[in-house]
Amino acid sequence: MAALCQLAPAGRSAAAYAVGVELAFDGVIWEWRGPSPYHFVRVPEDECALLAETAAAVTYGWGMIPVAVQVGTTRWTTSLWPKDGGYVVPLKDRVRRAEGLELGQHVGVRLTIEV
Repeated sequence: MAALCQLAPAGRSAAAYAVGVELAFDGVIWEWRGPSPYHFVRVPEDECALLAETAAAVTYGWGMIPVAVQVGTTRWTTSLWPKDGGYVVPLKDRVRRAEGLELGQHVGVRLTIEV
């Protein structure tokens, strides 16, 4: 994991001083089975703590965090979804097809959050 953040002075919000966050992690692809099924990768707990500090500066509502994502050689923009006290990365069908990804597979994910 790599994070590009500037520490805030005492008494000031860290989010106001963040210049950007880059995270890299591995996760397992899982499926949400609902009226419109979707595939996700859960963001690990340690990375979620860093995201929570950044969220206030970048969220556009409902706790969603806009990010640029890279899996393999495929890059796209999306938003992290809050779930069960953490965040999940939605994997579009076109990304899964382009990278040959399947349900239950371990995958490397890179996130970039511009603050």
